[in-house]
Parts: sequence; C-alpha cells; structure tokens
Amino acid sequence: MNFSIILSKEVVAKNTVTLKFSFDKRVYAGQFAMVWTPGKGEIPISFSHTGDPKGITIKNYGDMSAPIVALNAGERIFFRGPYGNSFTKPKDGDYLLIGGGSGIASLAPMISKNAHGIISARSMEDLFFLDKFEKSKVIATTDDGSFGIKGNALDALRTLDLEKFQNIYVCGPEKMMKGIYDYIKPKNIAAEFSLERPMKCAIGICDSCSVNGIQICKTGPVFGMDSLRDFTEFGTTRLMLSGKRVNI
Repeated sequence: MNFSIILSKEVVAKNTVTLKFSFDKRVYAGQFAMVWTPGKGEIPISFSHTGDPKGITIKNYGDMSAPIVALNAGERIFFRGPYGNSFTKPKDGDYLLIGGGSGIASLAPMISKNAHGIISARSMEDLFFLDKFEKSKVIATTDDGSFGIKGNALDALRTLDLEKFQNIYVCGPEKMMKGIYDYIKPKNIAAEFSLERPMKCAIGICDSCSVNGIQICKTGPVFGMDSLRDFTEFGTTRLMLSGKRVNI
C-alpha cells in the first residue's frame, strides 16, 4: 500500500480532474492502480501520466469515485500498484488512439506527434485532452452534437482510412469497443483494447474481473485482436462485485 501527497489538481472536464503525485515506480501506458480514500472502497484507475510526476484522471461517477475527485493538492492519495500489462509501444509511423468517455485517460501517455485521435463523450463539457493532439489529427464526437461529430467513436472511425495506421489503441465503454472491434475485424488491422471490469483485489484472487475465465487484472487489461476473438462475453455480459452476471 502506498500513499503520496497530491502535488496538483486540475479540472479537465465536467466532474473530471487530474491528480498528480510523486511515485518512484516505473509505470507504462495502460497500467492501473487501485485507488482509495479512508473509509471508502478501492477502485481501479488507469494512469493518465506515466512520467514524473505520475497522474490519474478520474470522473465522479458515484460514491466510490466522488471522494477521490474531491481531493486537493496537499492531501494524501492512497493507492497500490501498478497492476496489469500495458499497450505495446507504437512503431514508427502514424497510429490511432480511440478514447470513449474517460477512456482517453488510459491512452494519454501515448500521445505524440505521430498520434491521431478520436475522442468521444456525451457532450462538449465532458470532452478532455483534445488539446494534447495536433489540431488536424484529432476528431471529437458527442452524443448530443454539442461539439464535433454528432454520434460516437465508431461514426468518426468510419470517416478515416485505417490503412495508414500502424496500430489502433482503444479504451472506453465496452459496447463502444465491441462495435469498433467488429468494424475492424474483417480489415485485418492491428489493434489493442483496454478492458474495464469491476475489481476487488487486482491480484487474481477474487475473480470479479474475469471474462471467459480470464482475469483482466492479471492477464490484461490490454488485449489484442486475437485474444478478443475467444471472448464471447466481450461486449455482452459482465460480473458485478457481488458475483451476479448482468448484460452490458
């Protein structure tokens, strides 16, 4: 278990903040930490900044995330990790990052001059990290049409020539990711997806994050196209922390 003093807090979108803190372990894009505040449960949060200082970007989704979002510079943040595997390092040439909702946070460490982006959100006030890309290389979509393309990430993806990208990296709501997977599967394009599941332990004991018997916290969260072909539960069902299986 680690704790650090929060060095800075930045509001990046509606109910969404980036918290930066010192942490002397090496962290790679796609890895996550289990973050908590005293008296509240832990939640998995991807690192949005993997350099020095480290950082997480988190949206207030409810009771467990709200106390973390409410933290301020100078206060303690408690966490353990890093856990999980990481995205493969992009090769020379252009590559595409697709982030839905808060999913762009997990992809943010890979933004560079060769990165193109699709960022989708419910509305303009929920978008963030657009400014980290070159303006001509990023497309925004919003469900309500308040900014960019009215629609979702898949609508934007259909406008691009995918052959020019060395790889595609995706993180976001699972239904969105399943739609993207189904779209690019016949095109034989290399892609990696970061799956999200409820987690209790993050060390392969509780099994709450399993997909087709594979524990996301240990084997994932990043999976390539070949692995996802065997995941019949991908985009269809998930386990709750209670162990109950529900439709996505």
